[in-house]
Amino acid sequence: MMSLFKKSGTSGTNRWQSWPMLILYIFAAIIVFLILFARGDWFIPLVEKQASAALGRKVTIEHLHLRPWRTTSLEVEGLRIAQPDAFKDRKNDFVSIKDILVSFDVWRYLTGHGKELPLIRIDTPRADLASKADGTANYQFSDSSKPAPKDEKPFDPSSLPKIGDLIVSDGKINVALAKPKADMEVAIATSDPRQDGDRDILIKAQGRYDNAPITAQVKAGSLKDLTHETRPYPIEARIDNGPTRVDLKGVVKDPLHFKGTDLLLHFSGPDMALLYGLTGIPIPHTPPFDVKGQLAYSAEMIRFSNFAGRMGNSDIGGTIAVSPRDKPPYVDARLHSKNVDLADLGGFIGTKPGKAEDKAQAQRGKFLPADPINIPKLNAVNAHLVYHGDHIQNKNTPFDNINADVIIDHGAIDIKRLSYAIGSGELFLKGTLKPAGSKQFAANIAVDAKSLPLGKLLQGLGGKDSEGRMGGHAKLSARGNSIASLLGNGDGGVSLVIDRGGEITALLPNLLGLKLGSALLSALGLPEKTDLKCFVADLPLNNGVLSTRAFLLQTDDTRTLGGGTINLRSEKLDYHVTTRSTSFSILSLPGKVNITGSLRAPSVLPGAEIIGRAAATAALAAAFPPALVLPTIQFGVGKGSQCEQALNDVSIHPASGAAPSLGKKQVRPNVKAPQHKRPDSAEKVHQVWMKRLETQHKATR
Repeated sequence: MMSLFKKSGTSGTNRWQSWPMLILYIFAAIIVFLILFARGDWFIPLVEKQASAALGRKVTIEHLHLRPWRTTSLEVEGLRIAQPDAFKDRKNDFVSIKDILVSFDVWRYLTGHGKELPLIRIDTPRADLASKADGTANYQFSDSSKPAPKDEKPFDPSSLPKIGDLIVSDGKINVALAKPKADMEVAIATSDPRQDGDRDILIKAQGRYDNAPITAQVKAGSLKDLTHETRPYPIEARIDNGPTRVDLKGVVKDPLHFKGTDLLLHFSGPDMALLYGLTGIPIPHTPPFDVKGQLAYSAEMIRFSNFAGRMGNSDIGGTIAVSPRDKPPYVDARLHSKNVDLADLGGFIGTKPGKAEDKAQAQRGKFLPADPINIPKLNAVNAHLVYHGDHIQNKNTPFDNINADVIIDHGAIDIKRLSYAIGSGELFLKGTLKPAGSKQFAANIAVDAKSLPLGKLLQGLGGKDSEGRMGGHAKLSARGNSIASLLGNGDGGVSLVIDRGGEITALLPNLLGLKLGSALLSALGLPEKTDLKCFVADLPLNNGVLSTRAFLLQTDDTRTLGGGTINLRSEKLDYHVTTRSTSFSILSLPGKVNITGSLRAPSVLPGAEIIGRAAATAALAAAFPPALVLPTIQFGVGKGSQCEQALNDVSIHPASGAAPSLGKKQVRPNVKAPQHKRPDSAEKVHQVWMKRLETQHKATR
């Protein structure tokens, strides 16, 4: 077959022996034919038909010029691409270009050296990009609902042609996107030639994005740099979106193959929550911030690493990694602070940082916060957040450090750990918040307070020093969207113990709040300098109502028993306490004192004084069943303590399901607490009570 294409010469050495040479000559003959017998405009109807079918919208061309040679150029004048049918209401064409010239190195391609476009020149390009709230967009060219072909090969960057010189003049793009609420104009052009002859790509944008003004300036390397495998691609950008500023500077190594970056990223602004529109990652509200770090990316992971900066009064640093291919994206954040102000973390626990809610609650006439828990767009990402604050510097808090480990999985929050060190003690919280409807959460939360030093707590609350300790547990199972609604619908309970609490007039107002603590002090009728020896409370919670299983407050000279309910839904009190002397006395038993009204403004209504031991003890037994449940006991607060039996009973049957802990000094009894049977008559009550008082009087002499 090859012999048909041999040509003999005088030397016998010139031969056409290869197919590429044959193709080249045939192509040359066609080009000569086109030059001699055809004009480019003759092909316009064919090109318009094929392009319209491929793009799904009408394509028109005014003039078409083909200049074949070793480097063949194709020039199109007056190119217009209409909007698709769903966007016919747009005033401008989807794309229009005054003039576009593309040259192709035919010889390089025929000799097997690949594809190369030595020159692309675009004059006055215009584009109008738009999307609707339902997700449809005029820049979509295929039906995304159809599955991709099984034999479809992944994109290969090496298949792209090499680009020589790109020249863009007076390019403008109108962008109107519904979901990010963007409406802006983007100007695109290329710079004058650099020393190496290449032209940088210059982009400027102005308009609105995410309901805020936006301006952007981007300077990037040439198109030749972008497709060069060994030359780093430089990029420099500044974006101002409302009050938020983003600066980016560095190089991308072979960006088409994702071979790494050396980029410095700088974020600053008044609130990190405003970054959602730019990053797509929901971040809780924060105080003003300024952070800077290294940005690296690959096809699987975008990483903002070794960043450091300020957030309010706190320093902040760490690494945030995002897997953009996951649906929803997965975010792994490992953060730390050397010095942290807890007010700066308010957005991460459901309130705006530093926000004082007292005024709003006072206007509602309520005590418990009713603002919806501020949790941002949880379904937008799955995330794992680990945070450690070395030192808590806010003088208004008693906490020394903070540790958090939180997982967000398809809208559910799993708090693996949220703990605070307080001196030698620890406050530990864990639980889950799962979506329950569009605006509510199903909450299951447990809090453990272990050996908390009261002196540290009171110091943070502005109270006086104390050598005492606090231990306790609380559980809550509820549905709601605020602290008030969760407590108002909750089940669970609170078990609390305070040992050697210090001066009671300083302790109660600080721990319970000024008005409620003062009301309780008024009901107790204790002298100002009275020291608290022991306090025990075991309060079951049922459908938002705290009832009393045990309530004991012990001082040097008095014992107070309490009973009643606290309705957390209506924030109403229906409580009563009775204080009596612990020494043997016949006529020193005061009557019941009622604490009623609201949690925000409680009132104290003393009852008529009861005269006589029998009547007093009978009324006490009838009104306060805990009197028979809280005899003298021993529970790690000193042998012979007035609180041991009460603590023992709380340990065996706690409302919260777990016994309070006061640390290493706690000694759990070896015997089960006695089961006290309530007497049938006032006389039997009187006899039992008098016998206990006599035994107690002998033990304390």
